[in-house]
Amino acid sequence: FGFLFQNSSAPRSIEIWIVLSMIGLKTMIRSSTLSCKSKFTRCLIGSQPRFLSTKPKFKDEEWSSRKGKQKEYGAKSKSKSYGTYQGDALHFGDEAPRTSLLMELHDRGAGVLHDVLKFFWKYDVNVSRIESRPVRIGEQGEKLFDFFVDFYGQRSDSNIQKLLSELRPITDKLLILDKKEVRWFPQHISELDLIANRTLDAGTDLESDHPGFNDAVYRARREHLAEVAKNYKWDKPIEKIEYTVDEIATWGAVWDRMEVLWENYACKEYLHSMNLLKESCGYSRDNIPQQRDISDFLLESTNFRMRPVAGLLSSRDFLNGLAFRVFFSTQYIRHHSKPLYTPEPDICHELLGHAPMFVSNDFADFSQEIGLASLGASDEDIEKLARCYWHSVEFGLCEEGGVRKAYGAGLLSSFGELEYACGGNQDEKPEIKPWDPKVAAYQEFPITTYQPVYFLAESLQDAKQQMRKYCEELPRPFFAFHNAQTNTVNIDRPIRRSKELADDVSS
Repeated sequence: FGFLFQNSSAPRSIEIWIVLSMIGLKTMIRSSTLSCKSKFTRCLIGSQPRFLSTKPKFKDEEWSSRKGKQKEYGAKSKSKSYGTYQGDALHFGDEAPRTSLLMELHDRGAGVLHDVLKFFWKYDVNVSRIESRPVRIGEQGEKLFDFFVDFYGQRSDSNIQKLLSELRPITDKLLILDKKEVRWFPQHISELDLIANRTLDAGTDLESDHPGFNDAVYRARREHLAEVAKNYKWDKPIEKIEYTVDEIATWGAVWDRMEVLWENYACKEYLHSMNLLKESCGYSRDNIPQQRDISDFLLESTNFRMRPVAGLLSSRDFLNGLAFRVFFSTQYIRHHSKPLYTPEPDICHELLGHAPMFVSNDFADFSQEIGLASLGASDEDIEKLARCYWHSVEFGLCEEGGVRKAYGAGLLSSFGELEYACGGNQDEKPEIKPWDPKVAAYQEFPITTYQPVYFLAESLQDAKQQMRKYCEELPRPFFAFHNAQTNTVNIDRPIRRSKELADDVSS
């Protein structure tokens, strides 16, 4: 142990793990791994993994009754509504409030971390996070260590007061940290109701060059479907849509044009998933499948779900939904006069391009990684994540036996660009770059023309692993973990969600 503590080449997560094991800290360790990073090491203790097998602390029905009761997010409250503050610590649902400390220690030899953490055991204080920063050299040449510790409890608790009194004499610096204020983000799936209707367009605001601009019947249909989406709530079944003869014919025209191309250029995961959707959800050229049926099938397969939306959302709102394994999907279809053209995402793009890929666990996890990283992120990082999303989920390629295959929905729902990106057209060859989120995050893209650059992953597993690594290295204000049983996002430190944005989404 002394060697590990003094040897800078040893992973500090090992040191923390050994210390916690030695002193028998009374904390249930539920995190499957300790995350090591080049800049600092993070050890999550008592945090929830993405999927739990334990019983939830509260049921979704409770959230249904709580909706709308808490209007001031982040405000101090004595109620048990989640996301509020009690005293000086964050109170999350039925979970105890938490407090954050910064401790500066100098190297006094092996066991210094043990000397500090033993007092948490002594006063029965459960730690939820330990984060160590790289060793610093002080003015006298001594080694200095900074440790950030989050634990359950608040400063006014008697055991916490005793803990702090014991820590002060043995630390060079001991600070109680203020809660970091971050951009508002949903912490329970019910809060997607607050952002679902914040569309950049209403789904009915057609441009003058839209094929359906002068078609009064088509515009009325779009208005009806937009209202259906706006009235949807997270805990209600998705309303079934009776599609018209023209809409089914338009769907069939797209299906006929794409079916042969899928066989030639779609990745194996897509082809497998499409066969399952044909069997379970009624996918065929003569039938537009119901979003409710697809959502139910995805829930059983990969715990993903579809949610109706009236139009385009901002990148932040759309990506936030993915954190809960929720995909916002339109329900309208392109105008029948031009079945092979659409100026905006429609059900051909959503149901033929996106939905089949969510049957793949690797792809579903990949999408959620981007979503979790978007929670509370800066505007700059949202732009980076949106570019990564565009170059992967929308226009990503993967390699199968030395051949380029498509997994991006923008390709799988576009007959011309699918062939172009996968090398079917030998006259024009796009630039192909190896999939690297650090590069994709800065790669600009056009919206109305074929992409000049595509990113090629070795496999969907490779794409997911690289995206996960990139998200871990972003300067995030916290790390988020999805609890699938309670449909909540748990975070690893106390924060304060911006009240200004909460007022905005509630208005």
